[in-house]
Amino acid sequence: MRPSARVLQFLERQAVRQKSTAFIGLGRMGSEMAFNLFSKKFAESPDEHFIVCDALPTSATVFRRNFLAQFPGAQIDVVHTPEEAVYASQTVVTMLPSSPQVKSVYSEANGVITALQSLGGAESAHSLFIDSTTLDVEVARSVAVDVIKTGAQMVDAPVSGGVTGAKAGTLSFLVGGSEGAFNISQPILTYMGKRIIHCGPSGAGLGAKICNNLVLGVQQIVVAEAMLLGQKLGLDPAILAGVINSSTGGCWASSVNNPVPRSLLDKSPPCERNYEGGFATALMLKDMLLATDIAASTDSPLPMGVSARDFYAETLKHQPDLAQKDFSSVYKHLEQIGRKD
Repeated sequence: MRPSARVLQFLERQAVRQKSTAFIGLGRMGSEMAFNLFSKKFAESPDEHFIVCDALPTSATVFRRNFLAQFPGAQIDVVHTPEEAVYASQTVVTMLPSSPQVKSVYSEANGVITALQSLGGAESAHSLFIDSTTLDVEVARSVAVDVIKTGAQMVDAPVSGGVTGAKAGTLSFLVGGSEGAFNISQPILTYMGKRIIHCGPSGAGLGAKICNNLVLGVQQIVVAEAMLLGQKLGLDPAILAGVINSSTGGCWASSVNNPVPRSLLDKSPPCERNYEGGFATALMLKDMLLATDIAASTDSPLPMGVSARDFYAETLKHQPDLAQKDFSSVYKHLEQIGRKD
């Protein structure tokens, strides 16, 4: 398939490609990450060029408008396909919902690999891809193999820290890939995060992220259970949270993401905003499914993980309106169960 006229325009601007960074996937996390990346790079180099792309074109358009409102002199363009993003930029960051979207962006028509093959080995060799999606490890490894075959570099770099960390630029990146690819990607990741950890070869970052979110998913449920039980015993939520957070039960799910309003007097977790603006319950269910699937394939027992996965699924079955709410909203389902009892 011959490149479109729009693509040919990008091909004629190779000098721009060398000083261009693209971001594909502008959801809750991606938009905050892209804003930090672009704004900090712009502060260092005002002639830097930026590209945004999203499955919902309006998301990219709105992002561009908001960015230009704060940085009027910035060069930022919207493209409509991953292929065009690659033609425009040597550095591409992707932050997508899950495995199907990664396959689509990288491997299908008008995708990353098509563009790299068209560019050829010499130009591909200068290209770097950073995928921060949390997805199936084997899918990530397969995509990385195909990208690397073109001569480009790629790392998987899922994040820990949630929307709050993405906005503050304090994310932890768990990176999988060769040492060379890690060294190239590290300065870029530093614009968006505070801790950049090389976990091992391709797929290792995702393995670490899945294990971390397995712990988090289980903890969030038991914190909700304890907070509800404590209130039924007559305890003030703020006092109970203070006890847990200064004792052996202390964890992020309680000290930062406590599911009960007015339990954290010095913080504003999603429960204070009707569970808006956090990590969606549907995404936590996806991560628990990733964990239980890979555990089954490796014969690793996961009794608590399976129970937690089933509870998130049950929560969304009975209260589907919680799907896009922060996953601490499982507390609402426990409340509902308690009222029925």
